[in-house]
Amino acid sequence: MTTTPQRRTRQRATIAEVMFEIEEFRTAQDIHDLLRHQGHSVGLATVYRNLQAMAEAGEVDVVRLPDGQASYRACGTATHAHHHHLICRSCGRTVEIAFAGVEELIDALARQHGFSDVDHSIELHGVCPDCAA
Repeated sequence: MTTTPQRRTRQRATIAEVMFEIEEFRTAQDIHDLLRHQGHSVGLATVYRNLQAMAEAGEVDVVRLPDGQASYRACGTATHAHHHHLICRSCGRTVEIAFAGVEELIDALARQHGFSDVDHSIELHGVCPDCAA
């Protein structure tokens, strides 16, 4: 399936700018609140739509919180290469991590069970050194 590139609107540019200012994962509601606090007039539905489009384009990372809500952060990998996250459950600090051999292991497990075109994400939640101190 081929997707057409998302049109760069003023709202999307504003959302992207704010996303690159924050370091931790934030929900769409948090981002909407931040935009309003900065004086931007962007609707919540617009924030949701643009964040989803940015996630699909690999511009932002998205993780699911324990309550099922999506949380977003600007992708710190310049190439937007596949990666995983270590996330502080206290302050939200996030570190992008790589696991040697995990991609091959996932591919082997998928093949073993007859699955193809498998996608995955790994988020490890813990407490960062600053919060543990």
